[in-house]
Amino acid sequence: MTIADTRAARWLREPLLHFLAIGIVLFVLYGQLAPPGGDAGTRIVVPRGTAEELARQHAARWHRPPTEEELAALVESWVRDEVMYREGVALGLDRDDPVIKRRVRQKLDVMGEELLASDAPTDAQLADYLAANPERFMRPARIDLEQVFFDGSGSQAEVARMLDAAREALARGMDPQSIGQPTLLPRRIADTPLDLLARDFGASFAKQVADLPVGQWGGPVRSGFGLHLVRPISLTPPALPPLDTVRSLVAREWENDRRARSAAENYQRMRARYEVVTEPPAPPKP
Repeated sequence: MTIADTRAARWLREPLLHFLAIGIVLFVLYGQLAPPGGDAGTRIVVPRGTAEELARQHAARWHRPPTEEELAALVESWVRDEVMYREGVALGLDRDDPVIKRRVRQKLDVMGEELLASDAPTDAQLADYLAANPERFMRPARIDLEQVFFDGSGSQAEVARMLDAAREALARGMDPQSIGQPTLLPRRIADTPLDLLARDFGASFAKQVADLPVGQWGGPVRSGFGLHLVRPISLTPPALPPLDTVRSLVAREWENDRRARSAAENYQRMRARYEVVTEPPAPPKP
């Protein structure tokens, strides 16, 4: 390859050349689609940056920039979409179409959400929001317990005898690990959220266990697995966490509420401009 060829190849890779080509394409299309003195209602202006965005999309998909012919085709496709959309609207094809209505509504909702856009919330705003909405951020109660398990099989009298024997053994201070029937369930459940305990053993089990006196053996408490003698070691009540530990979560919820409030207020402003008349239903046919 000669020096001239090398320089030419380097020049062809210059971004400036690509943008120059894009500008020529836009200029030609503008001259064809928007002649001077044309009716503004039939003028289509290809927005600045559209060709660059189309070229970026092409490069992302095909891992190379488009040729001039490909870029011209991409721009022409964009123009085709605009022409077809305008002609469809002129014919009223957008009316009573639930899909189009939904898309327009979504865009208006997004615009409405941004009407109250503001700077990031202050610590005082977040603290007030946390205090006003404790149910959203409350940490569930946590429990630490040990248990002795019985599968509940056998006659009622046999199960009662096993439970009585286990209670007597526990009262004498025997190791709970040596009492009860073999099981894959953990003998000790340490510092577990009560809602997680309810998920694994059932809501009724979790509620009854939370009501047992701390430090004492109680039960039997029934679960989907069988019967349990349970000794709560500690029970931490639900608590509202400090702001520093849930700041990102509170900020996200605060922003979601701000957007929802802004959209609702924007809708009420628009709604006030309309008179809504609900036609009565047609009388039933005789």
